[in-house]
Amino acid sequence: MRAHDMKRQPINPPPTQAIYDTLHFAQATRVGDMVWVSGQVGVDNVTLAPAEGVEAQTRLAFEGVQSALRGAGASLADIVDLSTFHTDLRGDMEVFGRVKDEYLPKLYPSWTAVGVTQLALPELVVEIRAVAVVGSGDD
Repeated sequence: MRAHDMKRQPINPPPTQAIYDTLHFAQATRVGDMVWVSGQVGVDNVTLAPAEGVEAQTRLAFEGVQSALRGAGASLADIVDLSTFHTDLRGDMEVFGRVKDEYLPKLYPSWTAVGVTQLALPELVVEIRAVAVVGSGDD
């Protein structure tokens, strides 16, 4: 691999550039074939409000992960490690797991689920971060 390929690239899909500019973090970072996706939450990009309930928030969070991965030249199938954070870990697992399996239907990645007392906004109930290897999936 050439040195140029190993340079760190911040990934910020167009609707998220303001987050990078104001909060000073990238939605994802790519180095070589590795991509680290920052925690994604269930906030609607149009209204900027958290969605209602764990199912809707989980879908929006996975959409955010997918958008960041696409911006890095990867896909959901390239995820090798998933970390999720839940304000009601036991109560939300059935719904979360069902939605997760819609987005990641095979080649399941490593997964760590963590119960937390709070996320960035009081209405948020789930946050998803991921690590991917570009081209490792089956798309």
